[in-house]
Amino acid sequence: MHLLIPAAGMGRRMGSNRNKLLLSLLDRPLIAWTLEAADASREIRWIGLIGQPEDWPDFEAILAANPPSKPVQFIQGGSTRQESVYNGLQGLPPEATHVLIHDGARCLATPDLFDRCAESLRHCPGLIAAIPVKDTIKIVARDSQTIEQTPDRQQLWAAQTPQGFEVALLKQCHDRGKSLGWEVTDDAALFEKCDLPVQIVPGEESNLKVTTPMDLAIAEFILRQQRPELK
Repeated sequence: MHLLIPAAGMGRRMGSNRNKLLLSLLDRPLIAWTLEAADASREIRWIGLIGQPEDWPDFEAILAANPPSKPVQFIQGGSTRQESVYNGLQGLPPEATHVLIHDGARCLATPDLFDRCAESLRHCPGLIAAIPVKDTIKIVARDSQTIEQTPDRQQLWAAQTPQGFEVALLKQCHDRGKSLGWEVTDDAALFEKCDLPVQIVPGEESNLKVTTPMDLAIAEFILRQQRPELK
Protein backbone atom coordinates (compact mmCIF):
# COMPACT_ATOMS: atom_id res chain seq x y z
CA MET A 1 0.00 0.00 0.00
CA HIS A 2 1.21 3.51 -0.88
CA LEU A 3 0.69 6.40 1.55
CA LEU A 4 0.62 10.14 0.94
CA ILE A 5 1.04 12.51 3.90
CA PRO A 6 0.05 16.14 3.22
CA ALA A 7 2.45 18.18 5.37
CA ALA A 8 2.67 21.50 3.58
CA GLY A 9 0.49 23.75 5.73
CA MET A 10 1.30 26.57 8.12
CA GLY A 11 0.36 26.83 11.78
CA ARG A 12 -1.71 30.02 11.80
CA ARG A 13 -4.41 28.66 14.12
CA MET A 14 -1.60 27.30 16.26
CA GLY A 15 -0.19 30.83 16.51
CA SER A 16 2.95 29.76 14.69
CA ASN A 17 4.73 31.31 11.71
CA ARG A 18 6.18 27.96 10.63
CA ASN A 19 4.89 24.57 9.61
CA LYS A 20 3.00 23.34 12.66
CA LEU A 21 4.16 19.78 11.98
CA LEU A 22 7.62 20.89 13.06
CA LEU A 23 6.34 21.98 16.47
CA SER A 24 7.36 19.82 19.40
CA LEU A 25 5.18 17.15 20.98
CA LEU A 26 6.96 15.43 23.88
CA ASP A 27 10.35 16.55 22.54
CA ARG A 28 9.73 15.28 19.01
CA PRO A 29 8.24 17.08 16.00
CA LEU A 30 4.57 16.32 15.34
CA ILE A 31 5.36 14.80 11.96
CA ALA A 32 7.82 12.37 13.57
CA TRP A 33 4.95 10.68 15.42
CA THR A 34 2.92 10.39 12.21
CA LEU A 35 5.85 8.89 10.33
CA GLU A 36 6.56 6.45 13.16
CA ALA A 37 3.03 5.03 13.02
CA ALA A 38 3.09 4.78 9.23
CA ASP A 39 6.45 3.03 9.31
CA ALA A 40 5.13 0.52 11.87
CA SER A 41 2.16 -0.40 9.64
CA ARG A 42 2.54 -3.84 8.12
CA GLU A 43 0.53 -2.79 5.04
CA ILE A 44 2.32 0.41 4.01
CA ARG A 45 5.29 -0.09 1.70
CA TRP A 46 6.05 3.45 0.45
CA ILE A 47 5.50 6.95 1.89
CA GLY A 48 5.19 10.21 0.00
CA LEU A 49 5.74 13.23 2.27
CA ILE A 50 4.16 16.31 0.67
CA GLY A 51 5.70 19.56 1.88
CA GLN A 52 7.26 22.85 0.91
CA PRO A 53 10.95 22.81 -0.08
CA GLU A 54 11.90 25.16 2.78
CA ASP A 55 10.81 22.43 5.22
CA TRP A 56 12.68 19.59 3.55
CA PRO A 57 15.93 20.08 5.52
CA ASP A 58 13.91 19.71 8.73
CA PHE A 59 12.14 16.63 7.35
CA GLU A 60 15.51 15.15 6.39
CA ALA A 61 16.82 15.70 9.91
CA ILE A 62 13.74 14.00 11.38
CA LEU A 63 14.22 10.98 9.14
CA ALA A 64 17.93 10.86 9.94
CA ALA A 65 17.19 10.83 13.67
CA ASN A 66 14.83 7.86 13.29
CA PRO A 67 15.52 6.18 9.93
CA PRO A 68 12.36 4.53 8.58
CA SER A 69 12.32 0.98 7.27
CA LYS A 70 10.38 2.07 4.16
CA PRO A 71 11.24 4.50 1.37
CA VAL A 72 10.12 8.09 1.96
CA GLN A 73 9.94 10.45 -1.02
CA PHE A 74 9.53 14.23 -0.74
CA ILE A 75 6.90 15.79 -3.01
CA GLN A 76 6.39 19.53 -3.37
CA GLY A 77 3.09 20.73 -1.93
CA GLY A 78 0.66 23.29 -3.28
CA SER A 79 -1.03 26.34 -1.78
CA THR A 80 -4.01 24.27 -0.57
CA ARG A 81 -4.44 20.72 0.72
CA GLN A 82 -6.30 19.87 -2.49
CA GLU A 83 -3.37 21.06 -4.62
CA SER A 84 -0.91 19.21 -2.40
CA VAL A 85 -2.76 15.90 -2.79
CA TYR A 86 -2.98 16.48 -6.55
CA ASN A 87 0.80 16.89 -6.62
CA GLY A 88 1.17 13.82 -4.44
CA LEU A 89 -0.85 11.71 -6.84
CA GLN A 90 1.42 12.75 -9.68
CA GLY A 91 4.41 11.73 -7.56
CA LEU A 92 3.22 8.19 -6.87
CA PRO A 93 5.28 5.35 -8.36
CA PRO A 94 3.80 4.01 -11.64
CA GLU A 95 2.87 0.70 -10.01
CA ALA A 96 0.64 2.33 -7.36
CA THR A 97 -2.97 1.14 -7.72
CA HIS A 98 -4.33 2.12 -4.30
CA VAL A 99 -3.37 4.97 -2.01
CA LEU A 100 -4.03 6.04 1.56
CA ILE A 101 -3.96 9.78 2.31
CA HIS A 102 -3.33 10.82 5.90
CA ASP A 103 -3.03 14.34 7.28
CA GLY A 104 0.33 14.85 8.93
CA ALA A 105 -1.39 16.72 11.79
CA ARG A 106 -3.23 13.54 12.83
CA CYS A 107 -0.14 12.37 14.66
CA LEU A 108 -1.90 9.92 17.01
CA ALA A 109 -3.22 7.50 14.37
CA THR A 110 -2.11 3.96 15.14
CA PRO A 111 -0.49 1.40 12.84
CA ASP A 112 -3.61 -0.71 13.31
CA LEU A 113 -5.78 2.04 11.82
CA PHE A 114 -3.54 2.25 8.76
CA ASP A 115 -3.72 -1.52 8.39
CA ARG A 116 -7.50 -1.70 8.74
CA CYS A 117 -7.98 1.01 6.13
CA ALA A 118 -5.54 -0.67 3.75
CA GLU A 119 -7.28 -4.02 4.13
CA SER A 120 -10.73 -2.50 3.56
CA LEU A 121 -9.54 -0.64 0.47
CA ARG A 122 -9.07 -3.97 -1.30
CA HIS A 123 -12.86 -4.34 -1.36
CA CYS A 124 -14.12 -0.85 -2.26
CA PRO A 125 -13.10 2.07 -4.50
CA GLY A 126 -12.99 4.66 -1.71
CA LEU A 127 -13.16 4.93 2.07
CA ILE A 128 -12.54 7.19 5.03
CA ALA A 129 -11.84 6.59 8.68
CA ALA A 130 -14.60 8.22 10.73
CA ILE A 131 -16.23 8.13 14.14
CA PRO A 132 -19.89 8.63 15.11
CA VAL A 133 -20.75 12.16 16.25
CA LYS A 134 -21.57 12.26 19.97
CA ASP A 135 -22.71 15.89 20.24
CA THR A 136 -26.06 17.19 19.04
CA ILE A 137 -25.39 19.19 15.87
CA LYS A 138 -27.31 22.33 14.92
CA ILE A 139 -27.60 23.84 11.45
CA VAL A 140 -27.57 27.63 11.93
CA ALA A 141 -28.48 30.48 9.58
CA ARG A 142 -25.40 32.58 8.85
CA ASP A 143 -27.10 35.97 9.06
CA SER A 144 -29.40 35.55 12.03
CA GLN A 145 -27.48 32.91 14.00
CA THR A 146 -30.82 31.15 14.39
CA ILE A 147 -31.08 27.37 14.46
CA GLU A 148 -32.67 26.08 11.27
CA GLN A 149 -32.45 22.33 11.78
CA THR A 150 -31.24 19.59 14.13
CA PRO A 151 -30.12 16.64 12.00
CA ASP A 152 -30.43 13.08 13.27
CA ARG A 153 -27.20 12.37 15.14
CA GLN A 154 -27.37 8.67 14.27
CA GLN A 155 -26.58 9.52 10.65
CA LEU A 156 -23.66 11.87 11.40
CA TRP A 157 -20.03 10.79 11.39
CA ALA A 158 -16.93 12.92 11.93
CA ALA A 159 -14.47 12.41 9.08
CA GLN A 160 -10.87 11.55 9.87
CA THR A 161 -7.92 10.26 7.91
CA PRO A 162 -6.58 7.96 6.55
CA GLN A 163 -8.78 8.16 3.50
CA GLY A 164 -8.15 5.59 0.79
CA PHE A 165 -8.93 5.34 -2.91
CA GLU A 166 -8.18 3.59 -6.16
CA VAL A 167 -5.45 5.75 -7.66
CA ALA A 168 -6.90 5.91 -11.18
CA LEU A 169 -10.33 6.99 -9.92
CA LEU A 170 -8.94 9.60 -7.54
CA LYS A 171 -6.77 11.08 -10.28
CA GLN A 172 -9.86 11.38 -12.49
CA CYS A 173 -11.76 13.11 -9.67
CA HIS A 174 -8.91 15.56 -9.05
CA ASP A 175 -8.61 16.32 -12.77
CA ARG A 176 -12.35 16.97 -12.97
CA GLY A 177 -12.30 19.10 -9.84
CA LYS A 178 -9.40 21.13 -11.20
CA SER A 179 -11.12 21.76 -14.53
CA LEU A 180 -14.44 22.72 -12.91
CA GLY A 181 -12.96 24.82 -10.10
CA TRP A 182 -14.23 22.66 -7.24
CA GLU A 183 -12.81 23.53 -3.83
CA VAL A 184 -13.09 20.75 -1.26
CA THR A 185 -11.61 20.03 2.16
CA ASP A 186 -10.96 16.32 1.66
CA ASP A 187 -10.64 13.78 -1.12
CA ALA A 188 -13.84 11.96 -0.19
CA ALA A 189 -15.76 15.10 -1.18
CA LEU A 190 -14.30 14.85 -4.70
CA PHE A 191 -15.43 11.23 -4.88
CA GLU A 192 -18.91 12.27 -3.73
CA LYS A 193 -19.10 15.06 -6.33
CA CYS A 194 -18.24 12.49 -9.00
CA ASP A 195 -21.02 10.17 -7.74
CA LEU A 196 -18.57 7.53 -6.56
CA PRO A 197 -19.21 5.54 -3.36
CA VAL A 198 -17.17 6.14 -0.20
CA GLN A 199 -17.38 3.68 2.68
CA ILE A 200 -16.74 4.23 6.37
CA VAL A 201 -14.02 2.45 8.33
CA PRO A 202 -14.35 2.92 12.09
CA GLY A 203 -11.70 5.40 13.15
CA GLU A 204 -10.16 6.09 16.55
CA GLU A 205 -11.39 8.51 19.21
CA SER A 206 -7.80 9.53 19.88
CA ASN A 207 -7.08 10.30 16.21
CA LEU A 208 -7.53 14.04 16.60
CA LYS A 209 -6.16 16.64 14.21
CA VAL A 210 -3.72 18.94 15.99
CA THR A 211 -4.78 22.44 14.93
CA THR A 212 -4.72 24.64 18.05
CA PRO A 213 -2.56 24.87 21.20
CA MET A 214 -5.36 23.08 23.09
CA ASP A 215 -5.17 20.18 20.62
CA LEU A 216 -1.44 19.98 21.26
CA ALA A 217 -2.01 19.70 25.00
CA ILE A 218 -4.65 17.00 24.49
CA ALA A 219 -2.34 15.09 22.15
CA GLU A 220 0.39 15.13 24.81
CA PHE A 221 -2.04 13.75 27.40
CA ILE A 222 -3.18 10.97 25.05
CA LEU A 223 0.37 10.02 24.14
CA ARG A 224 1.33 9.73 27.79
CA GLN A 225 -1.67 7.43 28.37
CA GLN A 226 -0.91 5.29 25.31
CA ARG A 227 2.84 5.16 25.90
CA PRO A 228 3.53 4.73 29.63
CA GLU A 229 7.26 4.70 28.95
CA LEU A 230 6.99 8.41 28.05
CA LYS A 231 5.81 9.43 31.51
